[in-house]
Amino acid sequence: MKKVIIIGAGPAGLTAGYELLDKSKEYEVTILEESDCFGGIARTVNYKGNRMDMGGHRFFSKVPEVNEWWEKMLPSQGAMPFDDIELGRTSTVKEGGPDPKKTDRVMLKRNRISRIFFKSKFFDYPVSLKMDTIKNMGFLTTIQVGFSYLKTIFFKRKENSLEDFYINRFGKKLYSMFFENYTENLWGRHPSKISPEWGAQRVKGLSITAVIKDIFGKIFKKKNRKVETSLIEEFSYPKFGPGQLWELTAKEIETKGGKIIKNAKVVKLIKENDKINRVAYMKDGQEVIADADIVISSMPVKDLVEGMNDVPENISSIAKGLPYRDYMTTGVLIKKLHLENKTKVKTIGNIVPDNWVYVHDKSVKMGRFQIYNNWSPYMVKDIKNSVWIGLEYFCNEGDSMWSMTDEDFAKMGISEMVKMGLIESEDEVIDSHVERVKKAYPAYFDTYDHMEELREYLSAIDNLYCVGRNGQHRYNNIDHSMCTSFETVKNILSGKKEKDNIWNVNTEKEYHEEKKGA
Repeated sequence: MKKVIIIGAGPAGLTAGYELLDKSKEYEVTILEESDCFGGIARTVNYKGNRMDMGGHRFFSKVPEVNEWWEKMLPSQGAMPFDDIELGRTSTVKEGGPDPKKTDRVMLKRNRISRIFFKSKFFDYPVSLKMDTIKNMGFLTTIQVGFSYLKTIFFKRKENSLEDFYINRFGKKLYSMFFENYTENLWGRHPSKISPEWGAQRVKGLSITAVIKDIFGKIFKKKNRKVETSLIEEFSYPKFGPGQLWELTAKEIETKGGKIIKNAKVVKLIKENDKINRVAYMKDGQEVIADADIVISSMPVKDLVEGMNDVPENISSIAKGLPYRDYMTTGVLIKKLHLENKTKVKTIGNIVPDNWVYVHDKSVKMGRFQIYNNWSPYMVKDIKNSVWIGLEYFCNEGDSMWSMTDEDFAKMGISEMVKMGLIESEDEVIDSHVERVKKAYPAYFDTYDHMEELREYLSAIDNLYCVGRNGQHRYNNIDHSMCTSFETVKNILSGKKEKDNIWNVNTEKEYHEEKKGA
């Protein structure tokens, strides 16, 4: 049997392992995971019965293969979940599907509500043109937004940066209100210093024009209209958060004969004759060397190249210079959220119905906050008497924020909750918990401009396949990370040597559209 080493037990690594074992008996699969849990940034942390979703993950895809895979692992609900029943709300149910009240292996259907919090007011995300928006912005600002956008119609900027990308689609006024500060907070760089490719990856087709079309599409109930990922209204979500899917996948892999080693940090990849023949990892303070016929890597490209021998200096420099943004979050348990629910959406405790909220407030460092109650009623231990909030911050490993103690970091977040009016005082906090995620967001600046050279070098290593968000240094969603593994397994099983199909997932070549015609 051929020995396959998979680095990383996140969505891409676990998908690759499952697919290989499911489709062939010829491979001995070993997955090496640096941490003690599954899912990477898509993991779920269980703190005293209250669950935290690291980053917030909607399950929505245009790729049929992904949707079928999710349905196989976690079948869609066949009955309403607890909160929908309590409130008399409706959500999509699948005939014959499992009942969330009776089983845990189920994918819920949830309504997408995600807004911007700006100057203590809520704005739709993406910004929509309706009376509430105009009222919140004010008549004068609305006029300025309109003329600013009209200017972009006649005077397009050359898109050399993310700033150009946003201004071309929204106008300079809206950009300065809703994109400039948030983007700088997220990446630690001004949008004028970031590649426009990030915008192309994350908000394909999104603009004021797209929003207007979406509004009129709803009014006239047009069928078969194209739905942008950023505008979806309903999405799937595991009963106990995204980590539930990957914990289940890990069990399936082991059932099929795969081996998963936790707390195994890969430190070396020994390359001979354009192949990686051995992989060294640290386990319990000892270096262990494993033979490999095939290596599938979802570890950060920066670390992958650093661990290789005989790497050309220019390639090593590109990899070393690739930037990342790290992530910290504090789960805060409170009895009441002091934000008035002015929407028509019913919620338990009448809290605001948002899944997550983008914070556009220069007076605080917070980037977003999640309301876990609204992701799934099963994420919160006592949903009728408490609200479980996730405060999200973006930072760099080793900087002043990252280096704060958990206690000080939690205090900072809670004080900002008071400042923003989420709670009235720190005394309202019942409990809190801090989590850190390294290399959560691969960034598109510094040496990223030379990523194509690095890609060519890695693709030339015969038995190495790079998958997933960090494996390709691309800001992929879960479905596209999975697709890189689908393509990798297809190549391995068919003997295909070219790897363009793996790297082209979620590029401007519109992988998912190509798959529909396949």
